[in-house]
Amino acid sequence: MSSGKISAEQSRALVAQLKRAQVYRDYEQAFRETTGLPINLRAIGAFDLPLHNDPKESPFCVLMAKSNHSCAACLQLQQRVEEEAQLEPKTLKCFAGLCDSAVPVRVGDNLVAFLQTGQILLHEPRKTDFARATRELLKWGGEVDLKQLEEVYFQNRVVTRKQYESIVRLLTIFAQHLSSLSNRLMVEKASAEPPAVAKARAFIAERHTEELVLSEVARAVNMSAFYFCKTFKKATGMTFTDYLARIRVEKVKNLLLNPHKRVSEAAYEAGFQSLSQFNRVFRRIAGEAPSAYRERLHAG
Repeated sequence: MSSGKISAEQSRALVAQLKRAQVYRDYEQAFRETTGLPINLRAIGAFDLPLHNDPKESPFCVLMAKSNHSCAACLQLQQRVEEEAQLEPKTLKCFAGLCDSAVPVRVGDNLVAFLQTGQILLHEPRKTDFARATRELLKWGGEVDLKQLEEVYFQNRVVTRKQYESIVRLLTIFAQHLSSLSNRLMVEKASAEPPAVAKARAFIAERHTEELVLSEVARAVNMSAFYFCKTFKKATGMTFTDYLARIRVEKVKNLLLNPHKRVSEAAYEAGFQSLSQFNRVFRRIAGEAPSAYRERLHAG
């Protein structure tokens, strides 16, 4: 594969394909049964809670995901994990002392996805650890049922450092298998996708923050607007307008990780020309208003 950077949208499509592969489904099941830990393959730029709703999710993390304040803290941890695990596996601790790990899946120079696990403690939970975690939560101003929280905190899985290093090593070995599979899928896709569509995607990725119209992209790939429309829809499954909107919404989501960034600023920086259009498009694609999304990220 070439060393051109993989976009978040391409990574999402690739991760969806990998998750459908029998080898991934078999490994995922075996990993959960053997380690008792959650596992997920996550696209780059997907700043969500990657282990949420996993059958092996920590009861403590289940409870934390219900709170906007801790949800924002976990999302910020995921951003740090992604930034620091570009080249090699990385383990970070959350405010409550639980470890989360990400292993990069790479194809040549391309980072294509992350394998993640975690939600474990490296030592038996102590009263002092719980007190420190609750102080953080109370500082954020969230409403917490401390009795219920204490109960689930002391249910957290404890793994020795040596055991956990071996678990991360297992993920690293599997990431190499996924790299080979990713390379094959990317080669197949590149040969199946018309060169004009690949060129159009690159053009859109580079210019999406500007005022961009279909006729301009069609000209850039030497096609009539009508023929480009048909070709692009057939190759991507989306109209040009919807594809561009999704690219811009992802850009806005990333910009809003900065708590000081206003929604209107993020919208214009991502290429939206009016706030009414932006609000309508964001709600359609993200399923909620941008102000609600931002509030959920940075409540408290």
